[in-house]
Amino acid sequence: MDSVLDLAAVIPVVVLEDAAHAVPLARALVAGGLPAIEVTLRTPAAPAAIRAIADEVPEALVGAGTVTSPESVRTALAAGSRFLVSPGWTDRLLDALKASGIPFLPGVSTTSEVVALLELGVTDMKFFPAEAAGGTAYLKSLASPLPEARFCPTGGIGPDSAPSYLALPNVGCVGGTWMLPPDALRAGDWGRVERLAREAAALRAPAAR
Repeated sequence: MDSVLDLAAVIPVVVLEDAAHAVPLARALVAGGLPAIEVTLRTPAAPAAIRAIADEVPEALVGAGTVTSPESVRTALAAGSRFLVSPGWTDRLLDALKASGIPFLPGVSTTSEVVALLELGVTDMKFFPAEAAGGTAYLKSLASPLPEARFCPTGGIGPDSAPSYLALPNVGCVGGTWMLPPDALRAGDWGRVERLAREAAALRAPAAR
């Protein structure tokens, strides 16, 4: 795997309170056509959830999100993560991401951050929080002056706005949670998750339809 941006058009961003839900959730997402799964390190259950998916759902490509320190990079790697996603970056964190040996997306929300990463040889980035930071208009404005930068926008994106992001030349994929309703996760309604995942997997940029 060379780039997180080439895994899938939509990457589910998963927050799990109970690691026991990890395997059935991952199987539902994969069955719905979303094999790349970002499990955020926002809960104590996250490392065990990543390990369970890595061990028991081989058809899934599981990664860690909310990676914010070298320590969390080590935690994600130990759990079996195949890729790493951070909401932002520092020099120390970026060094750890590079040293991990797996694909990663450092988070940006300003042009200066994008330029700084390009200077350091990083071209694939997470744009976060996408809607709050300017949305499609902001990313479109970056395409001409910084064509080498590619993004996975995440934050506030839903099924109605995702195709507009995917239509941009500098967007490789989008991240979102809309296919993961909290009530469905609490109830273990994996059939509903699979249906929503299938709808998300069918989303494409308007020009590709």
